[in-house]
Amino acid sequence: MSAPAATAGRVHGSVGASDLALRVPGSGTGGPASKRIVVGYGFWLFILSDIVMFSAFFATYVVLQSRTDNGPAARELFDLSNTAWETALLLLSSFTCGLASMAVERRNQMWTQITLLITGLLGAAFIALEIREFSGLVAQGATAQRSAFLSSFFTLVGCHGLHVTLGLLWLGTTMAQFLAKGFPARICHRYYCFSLFWHALDIIWVGIFTIVYLGGRIS
Repeated sequence: MSAPAATAGRVHGSVGASDLALRVPGSGTGGPASKRIVVGYGFWLFILSDIVMFSAFFATYVVLQSRTDNGPAARELFDLSNTAWETALLLLSSFTCGLASMAVERRNQMWTQITLLITGLLGAAFIALEIREFSGLVAQGATAQRSAFLSSFFTLVGCHGLHVTLGLLWLGTTMAQFLAKGFPARICHRYYCFSLFWHALDIIWVGIFTIVYLGGRIS
């Protein structure tokens, strides 16, 4: 074989191998994304699915809020002062969660623990007020079985409360990991997922406060 032909063959072979590397999954520059990107993408899908679920609960409540079956209506049951305290606690916890994110960025262990602890205490106080509210409603006979209105109310607000409770467990786990292992990238990334989750719950609660409580007292 002549030298030009051999050179052309080598060039053709190298181009073919490069093309093959791009076509084969997990090889070359066309390989899979990093774990951080995959996990982040998956968590965004989880947040969006949660928003879709709460949207369905909101729509159900709006349709059923007048179906009281001759039982108590929203304006007779809801205590806006209690709900205002719940809202203040959750909004403040979202603020302290933002402060915790700044402390994590600076790898400051003391302020990370302090701000996360305050966030957790505020969230726990929110849950305590919500339990007190539910207990008061049940004591008045306003249970989920009483009417379609109350069924949709307990489903919507109770589901949000369950999410906050799970968020508190996640928060406690994150605090323990920061304390034991410091600030490796994987733990910081988990914390940022938690903060996104916590802020999303805050936004959902603003919708509940506006549509369920304020709207119920006005209607």
